[in-house]
Amino acid sequence: MGGPTQEMEPVEPQSLKKLSLKSLKRSLDLFSPVHGQFAAPDPESKKIRMSHKINVEYSGIKTAPTQPSKQVNSGAENQSSVPSNALALTGPADSRNSQKEGTQNALVVGPALQSKGQNDVGNSGKSTTITSASGPFSERLTTSAIIERIPSKWPRPVWHRPWKNYRVISGHLGWVRSVAFDPSNNWFCTGSADRTIKIWDVASGRLKLTLTGHIEQIRGLAVSSKHTYMFSAGDDKQVKCWDLEQNKVIRSYHGHLSGVYCLALHPTIDILLTGGRDSVCRVWDIRTKMQIFALSGHDNTVCSVFTRPTDPQVVTGSHDSTIKFWDLRYGKTMSTLTHHKKSVRAMAPHPKEHSFASASADNIKKFSLPKGEFLHNMLSQQKTIINTMAVNEDGVMATGGDNGSLWFWDWRSGHNFQQAQTIVQPGSLDSEAGIYALSYDVTGTRLISCEADKTIKMWKEDETATEQTHPLNFKPPKDIRRF
Repeated sequence: MGGPTQEMEPVEPQSLKKLSLKSLKRSLDLFSPVHGQFAAPDPESKKIRMSHKINVEYSGIKTAPTQPSKQVNSGAENQSSVPSNALALTGPADSRNSQKEGTQNALVVGPALQSKGQNDVGNSGKSTTITSASGPFSERLTTSAIIERIPSKWPRPVWHRPWKNYRVISGHLGWVRSVAFDPSNNWFCTGSADRTIKIWDVASGRLKLTLTGHIEQIRGLAVSSKHTYMFSAGDDKQVKCWDLEQNKVIRSYHGHLSGVYCLALHPTIDILLTGGRDSVCRVWDIRTKMQIFALSGHDNTVCSVFTRPTDPQVVTGSHDSTIKFWDLRYGKTMSTLTHHKKSVRAMAPHPKEHSFASASADNIKKFSLPKGEFLHNMLSQQKTIINTMAVNEDGVMATGGDNGSLWFWDWRSGHNFQQAQTIVQPGSLDSEAGIYALSYDVTGTRLISCEADKTIKMWKEDETATEQTHPLNFKPPKDIRRF
């Protein structure tokens, strides 16, 4: 009990792969009949392994020609033509040469490997020796050389120009929480924590108009493409309809029991959708101000919503980490997607394809529409709360994080081609680097970000960039998580 304590030697941490290989080697040493030689392969298992491709030759293995006189030379030729991690299959004459040269890494494969009639040089009962080609592979023999390499089927990303910030607009006195573009692409509006909505000129960035009426921060904005209406929603539980000919509120939609976090306009029917902290997405008739449905089913705040002309016409994302598809005829849930592990704060449908992306702190995921099948995760993790996302027709997706990171992605492949970081305006704290809303203009060539340092930043593609100055640094993913 009181004796001197011996210090344990630290155990070297080993990977699962290394431990598996050690175990394999130990098993081979125990059960292999002839030590230092590999056991004869099983033709049945080889047939099963190669059944996916008929007439597959061993990748990189060359068989020796039938003329015995040329065998010595053919071995040398094979050595030069075979890649460094492949095996050269040689006949008995070559095996004798290799033994003379003192080759250590010869492995003997039993007669089962060689079929009768093909490369038959009268050694039907003898074993055929496989000597490894020169290179790093010669030090350790694995089966990776004889398993056929399957090329990655992952789509190669399209090259996109990097985006750069070309204008900073300051004018709001609080966090800028929401943005919407006018369908004519002449102006855009922003809603802020200073309780105002400001309308700005797209070309010059000048302030055109300030609208007051909300008594809390404005979380959602939308501009109608059919009427001269703009809709706003805020933390004050109010949803307002503004007539932009008179620049005043003409309707209010009452019913939310708590703050309203998101807002969307149906593309074909005159209805408005709002989601909020009362865990309900409400469907309003724009004209009569009546609530058509209260789409209830989420367990927590509904913080993102978008609509489509066809089923599922309403898609909502919530802090309960689920996404729900809604049937607008009956006001019922069509399906629920439970792939995310954290709040789904942002969603963006692709303007052309039948698919959408959703973002939470764990991952950005892509789903197909109308069924909601999971397609894949984006290939990097932003490692922050993602408040907003937007996609343009060229397949450039932008995601804005709570830490001020603005990442750009290739939609098709999920490759993250640019990681920008917003710079806070002078006088702001570094912690005020946060992006709350993103929106592309109608053409998809300008991007607007609304930020916690009370500014609005405008981004465009860098025209001077080429594929040489900004090469595509893409590695296809090795293991794709299917959830």
